[in-house]
Amino acid sequence: MRWLYTMPLRFRSLFRRDKAERDLSAELKFHLQNQVDEFIAGGMDAEEARRSARQSLGGVEQVKDECRDARKVNLIDNFAQDLRFGLRMLRRSPGFTFLVVLCLTLGIGANAAVFSWVEGILIRPYPLVSHQERLVTLTGTVRDQRDQTSWPDLLDVRRSCTLCETLFLSNITGATLSIGERAQVITGSIVSANYFDAIGVHPILGRGFEPAEDTGRNAHPVVVINYHLWQTRFEGDPKIIGKTQRFDNIVYTIIGVAPKGFYGTFVGRNMEYWVPASMVEALYGGGDKLEDRGARWCEAYVRLRPGVTRNQAQQEISAIAARLAAEYPATNRGRGIKVWPLWETPFNHAGHVLPVFEIMVVVVMFVLLIVCANVGNLLLVRSFARRHEMTVRLALGAGRGRLLRQLVTEGLLLSACGAAGGMLLAYWCRHALVLLYSISGESMYMPGQIDGPVLGLSAAICLVVTLAVGLVPAFQTRHLALVDTLKTEASAVMGARGRAWFRSSLVVLQVTFSFLLLVGATLLMQSLRKIRTTSPGFSSTSVFDTSVTLTTAGYDAPRAKTFQDELIQRVRTLPGVEAAAYARAVPLSYQSFSSSPIAVDGYELPPNGQSPDEFYNEVSPSYFTTMGIPLISGREFTRADDENAPRVAIVNQTMVARYWRGQNPIGQRLQVKGEWTRVVGVVKDSKYYTMDETPRPFFYVPLRQYFTIEPDIHIRTTQPLQSIQAALIREVRALDPNLALYEMITLQEQANRTTSEQLVAVALVALFGGLALLLASIGLYGVMSYTVSQSTRELGLRMALGAGPSNVLSLVLSRGLLLTMTGILIGIALALLLTRLLGSFLYQVSPRDPLAFAAAFAVMILASIAACFLPAWRATQTDPMRALRAE
Repeated sequence: MRWLYTMPLRFRSLFRRDKAERDLSAELKFHLQNQVDEFIAGGMDAEEARRSARQSLGGVEQVKDECRDARKVNLIDNFAQDLRFGLRMLRRSPGFTFLVVLCLTLGIGANAAVFSWVEGILIRPYPLVSHQERLVTLTGTVRDQRDQTSWPDLLDVRRSCTLCETLFLSNITGATLSIGERAQVITGSIVSANYFDAIGVHPILGRGFEPAEDTGRNAHPVVVINYHLWQTRFEGDPKIIGKTQRFDNIVYTIIGVAPKGFYGTFVGRNMEYWVPASMVEALYGGGDKLEDRGARWCEAYVRLRPGVTRNQAQQEISAIAARLAAEYPATNRGRGIKVWPLWETPFNHAGHVLPVFEIMVVVVMFVLLIVCANVGNLLLVRSFARRHEMTVRLALGAGRGRLLRQLVTEGLLLSACGAAGGMLLAYWCRHALVLLYSISGESMYMPGQIDGPVLGLSAAICLVVTLAVGLVPAFQTRHLALVDTLKTEASAVMGARGRAWFRSSLVVLQVTFSFLLLVGATLLMQSLRKIRTTSPGFSSTSVFDTSVTLTTAGYDAPRAKTFQDELIQRVRTLPGVEAAAYARAVPLSYQSFSSSPIAVDGYELPPNGQSPDEFYNEVSPSYFTTMGIPLISGREFTRADDENAPRVAIVNQTMVARYWRGQNPIGQRLQVKGEWTRVVGVVKDSKYYTMDETPRPFFYVPLRQYFTIEPDIHIRTTQPLQSIQAALIREVRALDPNLALYEMITLQEQANRTTSEQLVAVALVALFGGLALLLASIGLYGVMSYTVSQSTRELGLRMALGAGPSNVLSLVLSRGLLLTMTGILIGIALALLLTRLLGSFLYQVSPRDPLAFAAAFAVMILASIAACFLPAWRATQTDPMRALRAE
């Protein structure tokens, strides 16, 4: 208690020094006015008199300047003293300090982690790339639907766009890398020759691409590899430049190594190599894609000139697209080009995670408010223990402003420690998001970014928290009654029920926001459970999917047909295989199905006269048997449905209802890509792009009549994944040792990938909801403990008058439950309004689902009872005689 004895002397010296400074300032003003009056009386005008007075008092003004400097030194000394005193006070209460810093660390860390994900995945998603704030993406559009663009169209945009500083191509691709006996499928990019110059990234070894390497069909087999591939597969060979390496069936010359930390320009994937656009035919096949304006395969980026807005660029690029549609109607009619910000980029994972982050920003702000309320309550409880200290300081002459500075300084210390711990927590969690996506079976690269904006925002949060946790207890000091407090330790000084509304309001606030988060988490959990238990319309658990790269291995169509026939025969003879088939695209994947304008006999076109576009898939015989899609009428495709047979198609139920109005379509004609086909079968609807999509028209055509070199292979089997994968690898290598399989997964995993965003939302909201519940419970426990300690006399009197332990227990619990019920009622009202924001994430679950509200209500009540029980039990142990004697 040494501080209590030395405090009067310290305060007396500080107050005397402040008073001396005020007196000196007043004296200077007095002398200055006297001099002015004398000069005016001597005949000077007012302005000259003031100037002469200042000159005559120059020495006194110097004294005043010295006083100002001394005052600054005194302010620094005062702050240092407050800082030292605050550290001593926090060190004397290690449990309290730890609890407050822990709460602040969790609250600030949660916000910093989410902001780092937003910064690293949406705002600045490409490490080492310069001027990302001016980057936008380009995609084609057809009848307002997103599509890819052609290389000639991009060249026209590059030449004609005056608001664009640069335009470059970046398309994801893959290849089989073989080194010795090892073969591995790796991910890379097809890029324009200006790629590395445009993004400001330069290889640490060798060079990037030259302008001439954009031209010529397969004329420039050169490659730039990333740092990780160089270190792992090529063992960091310093003489790697100029060496050759076979990617698929093509020998490339390695001309550069990208710097460490550069992962390309595709959110969610780590690019391991880059090849120039001239090699697109070797990688994709299908003719000369550099000259064909109708070949839509490009995904591009544009860096805008400084000061140019996205809307301005969109207007100019739309005008260019309209001109191209007029000049090339055969390929560009009805097509446009759309500009997207980086955080809405549709051809990578940025557009998929944007809705998740929109929810997460709101959630972590709720958590931060709960943390501030919780810490404020803890400080209020602690201020009760310090009321005598504050009263003594006021009695010795300390102003309330001095106490305010002291409390704010202590809040600054607490929030600074919390901010340091929060930033450390955010740094540890910067890769946590990829772990949540990996649960869905997909390898992702989605790191957070701890940079200037994130640090600045975290500093702003720290400042707000400092004011909150410092001013909340300071607000209560204005109620200190000096005489009453110095006379007695009665709890009425700060514990009067009339003044307890503030602490209770903070608890109600915590309960309200915790209830909101629990309702949101419950709704999302229900939605995820329903969406993952809903049948996709095909068998998913026993069917595996994979593919074999053939185009880049040099296979032409005849050779690919031979390979496919031999492989499917071998697969069907493997032990445990029940059926196998090919398909160009996989349902519920990121692949796009083929689409075509169609015509149906007897179907009237819409008023605009445009033929409707519908999606379809190219499949082999036994596809519907393999997938478990029920055949309603007609027949499946057979081996006889090849390129020499009449064109046939199989349609789904929704297509029958829309175009044949429920009548039997078997034998009816359907025009696809300008050719008439006969409908030979009807199958049940299934899911094609997402699990929550509404039924849509869809049809199937034979793979041999619409041939593709690299279809996926579907295998229905009773064997586990490892066994069938090892057997399939043996069969592929027996046919061609240079080939390798892409990832093999079950269709259930594929379906789960389409709900990965919902999974991430559920995991994060549940995590933060649980954190909010814990903080709310701590806050309620603190308030009830404080209430019990303040009500010792009341409880003792009740027990002395005959109240039993059960009565006291129910009294305390009822007070805690009253606060909880108040918060829940407010939370219900807010939840009815705010849960509508989850509409895009909910599947067959109402935002006002009563089960979700009931579950959140039950959890909050149980947590409230648990938080209040210990203070209530402690109240039952009150000794009436001792309590009354102490009062």
